[in-house]
Amino acid sequence: MTGQVPTEDGAHARITTPRSARGERTRGALVRGAREVFERDGYLDARITDISKAAGVASGSFYTYFNNKEEIFAAVVEQVQEEMLHPHLRERTGITDAREMIDASNREYLRSYKQNARLMALFEQVAQIDPTFRALRIQRGNAFAQRNAKLIRQLQERGEADPSLDPLVTAHALSNMVSRMAYMVYVLEQRIAFERLVGTLNQIWINGLQLREPGGHAS
Repeated sequence: MTGQVPTEDGAHARITTPRSARGERTRGALVRGAREVFERDGYLDARITDISKAAGVASGSFYTYFNNKEEIFAAVVEQVQEEMLHPHLRERTGITDAREMIDASNREYLRSYKQNARLMALFEQVAQIDPTFRALRIQRGNAFAQRNAKLIRQLQERGEADPSLDPLVTAHALSNMVSRMAYMVYVLEQRIAFERLVGTLNQIWINGLQLREPGGHAS
């Protein structure tokens, strides 16, 4: 099976999904090896031979699953995106209170960003020079914003958030704030204690949404 990665001109790059369990293991090893090499050597200096070596497979096996370095980097990015989007948080945690949901989402995102900081820094760099990954960067930002816009819209419908706000624009603004703060702290190494960081971001979310208690009473 093959998957697709969007490119700037609307075309798609091929990513092969193996059909067998052995193929899954080999592809998984290549993605893990690629992540190790990209984080160690950077994008431009990473070599397919080094990725194959880190994965413990023959160099020729690489081309069974990927055409080039760009495709395997896309696979690494896709894997990290799945980790960081933390879907179904409400279902996993049982949280229904808006403030608790904001806190849980921000905590999970910041912890995941810290864990993946090297790769996130690399992704930001590559997105500036490669149109394919610029498209992926935009796609990733849109996915976060759409998820958060859904939450904001639900809060507005329940009378708990400012109804005059555009949910999607507000989601982009607040999500980008959290993302850039994570970049500043975990990539640029600006020292801010975790609890201070997450508490401040939570409060800005609450203030920005003019979050009210259920029933419409201001907190």
